[in-house]
Amino acid sequence: MNAATMSDSSNVAHGPKSEIYEALTSIRLIDPHSHINPHSPASKTLADVLGYHYYTELAHSAGMPKSHIEDKAIGPKELVERLVGGLQALENTAQYSWLIEICRTFFGFEEDRLHLNNWEVLYDRSESIMASAQWSETVLDQSNVQAVFLTNDFDDALEGFDTETYIPCLRTDDLVFHLAKPEVRGRLAACTGIELDGSLESLRSSLKQRFEHFVSRGARACAISIPPTFTPTPVGDGRASTALNAVLQQGISADASHQEALSRRVFWTLAELCDEFGLPFDLMIGVNRQVYPEGVFQGQDLYDSRVSLIQYRELFNSFPNVKFPVSVLASVTNQELVSYAWIFPNVITNGHWWYSNTPSFIARDAAARLEAVPQTKQIGYYSDAYKLEFIWPKFDMYRKVLSGVLADQFVSDRGWSIERAVELGRKVLRDNVEEIFPLPKGAQDSSSSEEVSDDADASSFGAESLGVVGVATAVAGVTEVLDFDSSEPAAETNEPVSETTTEESDYLLIDDEPASETSEADLASSELESMDVDALPAEEEVQELGVDDVELLDDSEPSDTSAGLLSETIDDEPLDVGNLLDDDSPSEQITQLRGESSFNPDEDSLQLEADPNTGEFTLPTGDDGGDDEITLSPSDEPSNQDQPARTTDPTAETVEEIEEFDLDFLSDDDDSSKDS
Repeated sequence: MNAATMSDSSNVAHGPKSEIYEALTSIRLIDPHSHINPHSPASKTLADVLGYHYYTELAHSAGMPKSHIEDKAIGPKELVERLVGGLQALENTAQYSWLIEICRTFFGFEEDRLHLNNWEVLYDRSESIMASAQWSETVLDQSNVQAVFLTNDFDDALEGFDTETYIPCLRTDDLVFHLAKPEVRGRLAACTGIELDGSLESLRSSLKQRFEHFVSRGARACAISIPPTFTPTPVGDGRASTALNAVLQQGISADASHQEALSRRVFWTLAELCDEFGLPFDLMIGVNRQVYPEGVFQGQDLYDSRVSLIQYRELFNSFPNVKFPVSVLASVTNQELVSYAWIFPNVITNGHWWYSNTPSFIARDAAARLEAVPQTKQIGYYSDAYKLEFIWPKFDMYRKVLSGVLADQFVSDRGWSIERAVELGRKVLRDNVEEIFPLPKGAQDSSSSEEVSDDADASSFGAESLGVVGVATAVAGVTEVLDFDSSEPAAETNEPVSETTTEESDYLLIDDEPASETSEADLASSELESMDVDALPAEEEVQELGVDDVELLDDSEPSDTSAGLLSETIDDEPLDVGNLLDDDSPSEQITQLRGESSFNPDEDSLQLEADPNTGEFTLPTGDDGGDDEITLSPSDEPSNQDQPARTTDPTAETVEEIEEFDLDFLSDDDDSSKDS
């Protein structure tokens, strides 16, 4: 892109650029990366604005002594006076335009230059405006910003601020690169309650505890800034254990190879935890620290062109479900980032970072991304701001460049409508931020996970909630209806009930061992009430289930067995039981079933008893020789009176009785069943 084109990209005074720009400014933003302090998010004096490292490092680069800038003996007003005195050399920079835009937007400044003759009036006016208790909210509203992502130390308590407006982000630089420092390990132990004892389990447990802490408080990303020399690859347990113990024993004096191995192990564990907790892993790649040790605070670091994303190939391949928004420090690395985002589904282009954050680099890099990377995989911009006032001018610089790229390359060159171009701009400015950084599941209260949602799969219901009723698994793709044995109540258990997804099984197995005397009806009713579902599904619910209707059959009709058939089983000779009513009227004769001739009954002998083997109800036989003993006919008595009485075998007697029983009446039924 030539100089004329870049100039046009920044000019939004006319034509499609103006229409697109105006539409983009109406989009309420979510800033996906900043260094805002949520307890003091906005500036209090103009010194907080001019104290931004861009101005101090540029002033120092232009010749202002470091001691003149970082003199702790001077107050904020004197610091502003000193810095304003060195601003003339910076008037050509993009950073100077941010300063003027802040002064105009928030403090009513009407001039185009800030100098020693007008700074003090501006300082006093701005200080009175910033003193408002609602100043932070005012800045967010005027900047059209809904929420801001933070950069939180791993031991941040994340308390005392609105996490919906100021969204936590777990920053892990210290954990990966500085765990050899005793103070870092002390902070980790203090916030987790877990001491590193040399075991890899203690290391992972402490890192996992940090994820649990952050996710439960609404964190939406894990982030790290990485030097160009670092290559994230897995480290075996043996090597990692050796490195951990060396670092614990020797601290920063441990051999560099041990520290490097531990850094790679910690980094890889963080990637595993991002996968487990569903957090994107935000990678800012390529910064060398303290390249210029004599520079001002935060003005000592530079990029290194030797960095390559090939160093991250194993990471990207090993964690396909982890989203990796990637920022590169140098525009010269942008083409490689575009290529990786082109190929890898989990690599996302992210913002224009630090030394690439000027209009000319943004125009070239943004155009390359829009030309080659799927539109759903681009995070257009983040402010990287330390105070809220900088979000507006930085995003506005990007909007102006973006409106030029969209107007030139999409509306003019491709014939897109302005509305379609604005839609693309909205996606990279706002929509993708919400899609790529969603609120993780664990951010909700843990108790809510136990509640059943309206659209929960049937597989999310445990065995206890199903009880003893028959189950039709109403999950898409399930066609089998299970009819569980409901003869006994379901077992109670203190063991957790596992959830079964449709991928694991097409049905649920229910343990229905008996555990209490609760009736089946009561249990089913109580369980259904606890599940808050209808026992009888509606017609539309049955249709949605996709299972054939159940046909109910009436089996109450009389059988084919007639009284005539039954009469054939009655013996011809009646059994004489005597006068049971003890009166003058003759007693009714009882038909004998076993060929007995007669017996003398009493009250007890008329009670039927169940045979322990067959369950058949029969009259008891006395064993004490009393009057209630059944009298056998002479043909049934043993022939040898001196022979000892044999032990009665109930099973044998039952078999004999069955054999003696006339089953001829079943022959007709058997013949008819064969025909069917």
